[in-house]
Amino acid sequence: MTRLSVNINKIATLRNSRGGNVPDVEKTALDCVRFGAEGITVHPRPDERHIRYSDVYALKPLLDVEFNIEGNPIEKFVSLVCEVHPAQVTLVPDAHDAITSNAGWNTVTHAAFLKEICRIFRSEGIRTSIFVDPVVRMVQGAAEAGSDRIELYTQAYAEHYPVNREEAIAPYYDACREAVRCGLEVNAGHDLNLDNLAYLKHTLPRLDEVSIGHALICDALYMGLENTIAAYLKALK
Repeated sequence: MTRLSVNINKIATLRNSRGGNVPDVEKTALDCVRFGAEGITVHPRPDERHIRYSDVYALKPLLDVEFNIEGNPIEKFVSLVCEVHPAQVTLVPDAHDAITSNAGWNTVTHAAFLKEICRIFRSEGIRTSIFVDPVVRMVQGAAEAGSDRIELYTQAYAEHYPVNREEAIAPYYDACREAVRCGLEVNAGHDLNLDNLAYLKHTLPRLDEVSIGHALICDALYMGLENTIAAYLKALK
């Protein structure tokens, strides 16, 4: 079964655009869980333009589902994760000024760095996932670094899905198969939505978790949060 982790960054973006505490990030996270989400994902960035570091500390004791913290493992981020102690940390190589994540790690070029970061989190008992493009060698590098999982960066899949879904998913199938061979679990995320999610789920040889935020929150504007989460769970089953 593939678990749905809801990324609530967009809720924080909306809150921050006006000031105050509407919408309430903590309440939204709890509502997502109440409506069936099996995990909550946050991606705090150094400028705190959406999820703030204080949000991460506040959310941890409230959640009884998997808490996944994404981010570039700069020193401040590593300290945050070790203090909060989530179930999972996802390493993403985004620049400080990136609008959103736009590439996976080059796990060969950054092999020594990633190995050390994985060692730190593993010593804390935190599952580590490395965000990678659907490239077999990058998957192998994640395994060599000591990661527990990979998260496949699915932007290219989502972009090409309407044109030719078989071609769009082919490199992801190969990368996923290599991950299984290497003993890695497999997550996926970025631009997944109700149009392309089911095909990804039912085609890949393994898919443990998807992290979805932007599309899910956009759908919730029309369908409501409860109905939207139900629709995404249905797509995964």
